[in-house]
Amino acid sequence: MMKGGLAARGPRSLLRQIREVMAGGGPAQQRLDRTVSIIARSMVAEVCSIYLRRASGEMELFATEGLNPDAVHKTRLRPGEGLVGEVARSATPLNLSDAPTHPSFSYRPETGEDPFHSFLGVPLLRGGRTIGVLIVQNRAARVYDQDEVEDLETIAMVVAEMVASGELVGIAELKDVELAPHRPERLRGHKLADGLAMGRVVLHEAPVAPERLLADDTVAEEGRLKQALAAMRSHIDEMLEGQHGLAGPSYEVLETYRMFAEDRGWNRSLEDAVRSGLTSEAAVERVRNEHRARFAQARDPYLRERLHDLEDLANRLLRVLAGETPGQRELPDDMILVARNLGPADLLEYPREKLRGLLLEEGSAASHAAIVARALQIPCVGRLSGLRDRLSQGDPVLVDGETAEAYLRPRADMVEAFTARMAVRAQRRAEFERLKDTPAVTQDGARVTLLMNAGLAVDLENLDATGAEGIGLFRTEFQFMVSDELPRLNAQTALYEKVLDAAGGKPVTFRTLDLGGDKVLPYLETEREENPALGRRAVRMGLDRPALLRLQLRALLAAAHGRELRVMFPLVATVDEFRAAQELVEVECEWARRRGRPLPALLRVGAMIEAPSLLWHLDALLPLTDFVSIGTNDLIQYMFAADRTNPLVSDRYDPLSPPALRALAAIQKAASETGTPVSVCGELAGRPLEAFVLVALGFTRLSMPPAGIGPVKRMILSCDREAARRGVTNLLASSSGSVRTEIESLVRKLNVAV
Repeated sequence: MMKGGLAARGPRSLLRQIREVMAGGGPAQQRLDRTVSIIARSMVAEVCSIYLRRASGEMELFATEGLNPDAVHKTRLRPGEGLVGEVARSATPLNLSDAPTHPSFSYRPETGEDPFHSFLGVPLLRGGRTIGVLIVQNRAARVYDQDEVEDLETIAMVVAEMVASGELVGIAELKDVELAPHRPERLRGHKLADGLAMGRVVLHEAPVAPERLLADDTVAEEGRLKQALAAMRSHIDEMLEGQHGLAGPSYEVLETYRMFAEDRGWNRSLEDAVRSGLTSEAAVERVRNEHRARFAQARDPYLRERLHDLEDLANRLLRVLAGETPGQRELPDDMILVARNLGPADLLEYPREKLRGLLLEEGSAASHAAIVARALQIPCVGRLSGLRDRLSQGDPVLVDGETAEAYLRPRADMVEAFTARMAVRAQRRAEFERLKDTPAVTQDGARVTLLMNAGLAVDLENLDATGAEGIGLFRTEFQFMVSDELPRLNAQTALYEKVLDAAGGKPVTFRTLDLGGDKVLPYLETEREENPALGRRAVRMGLDRPALLRLQLRALLAAAHGRELRVMFPLVATVDEFRAAQELVEVECEWARRRGRPLPALLRVGAMIEAPSLLWHLDALLPLTDFVSIGTNDLIQYMFAADRTNPLVSDRYDPLSPPALRALAAIQKAASETGTPVSVCGELAGRPLEAFVLVALGFTRLSMPPAGIGPVKRMILSCDREAARRGVTNLLASSSGSVRTEIESLVRKLNVAV
């Protein structure tokens, strides 16, 4: 039957016939009718029909050979209705020997399809979305073999491209056919960085669209594909060996790349698509579309993650085929970057002057992309499920970092309202600008020191602009994460000198390397860990690799040369760990003395309280330290045993809960009794409502992202600390899981500006 007709000539002959129809001109409907006729004849099918999706979601019969021609444009199937609806819903082929007995079969008398039993339907995929369905039918009851299914999928891919480009059906006639998302949509996610932004979509690692679908020489095209695959694998191997610069993906991600690059199923799918007559680029797109459609149905997060791995791999292969290397792209001046997720260096690769906002399918407030976005004051909304499938390159979009929403292709009235909000926000920024030199003093005279978190050279520009009184946390690992290789002593020293110079005498607290966990360096050999968040990270890694930590301490001591130096160690879990880290500081000081190197005029060494174990050993720790700083991000996630970067559990607890507030109160009390300076440098310090609670608990040093200083200062100036203390103290004994609502009521009662 069908096998003999097409197999004898291969799909290339059929594809060329369709091309000739397209180039022949004439009315669009006539060309579409000729197309289904050619497919039916070539595949020895008694019926061939094309259904296209309308904006309503209905599937409309657009052309047929073998069914009643009067049913064209009259037969419409509701979303999910019939066998056509089943193919559209699953985005996978449906192969049946006796279609009328299938539970999804929908009888439409006007089509005249009663005598046909065999049914094969494949989706028309565009960007991973089903825009239509191509079906063939025969009277005889039989199951089409796998070669026939693959042949029809190849044809469907070409037909989908022709339909989407308007080559088979005029664009004007397709205005109601949903080829790509076009309606206004509002998505709600999670706030990662405050602010408002308006601009046009730029897809991170945007795919290279194939210009040619059909190959002139199949054998030569096979060789071209194999050469590109080999080049891509070689490049991945080199990056895994640390021979090339790596700015974003972690070692584990690259291992996944390599695993998929070697995957026989993926490679075979590409090779089969090329043998069917497609170019290598078109083959990549076909296989990509199939994976997108199939994996998108999966609820298992692991399977969906594999789709993203394949997406990245397909993009990389397309660039190799195009002879390109990832680099400069034409970017709009008002770009809104859209990605699944980003590493800190990925974001820094884009020009800051053009980057207006950031939208992520994943991400968390504590992710590196979010931290960098806040440092650069770029509005960012994350956890926008299905975002990339709802957007096309260049789409207008609004990023609402205040309400954690994204408006895709917004209506004119929404743009007008958003513009008004941006104007109000600009007025608030002007107010914060006027307050920048005003000391942060509460209504009852309590002085609060507001410091800035930093980690990038660009952050230093914000020191004077925000009125920050110093840098309470400088994250030194960012220099390591954006570097092609381990930064040498001179490079580290130069950065730390630049930071101290920019501070102009204001205090700077350097946190030593906080690596491990989700922060993996491609050039630093590490062992795989079952639970890296609880494994060798932060100060543990520094103590296990003393040469790495000593090199950094040596650079810090050299950079200070006669100035004050404040160094603190992250994620100290035991007093012995802090003692061991202190000893390395002494070793480096002695090394400098023996060589006559200048030492800091004043050296202060502190610890970050992030591990709950220290809550019950503060009496032993605090006397050893010159100061402590509370990293609320890690402290609270470890208290609640909930990964703050995991969307499945990160919302299961509230930092404004009695357990978390009691822990903070205990630290403040112990530090006060021992006279140990204490600051809070986690995310809580930069949010006015949470900062209100910290002030009420007695904290007088807060370090935060630059954008938080103005709002927090305004809150402090309107706050009576004693009244706040009384109100918050009463809530510590609450049995509720969260006291956020009560604190919001207290703030309103006290007329505090949050």
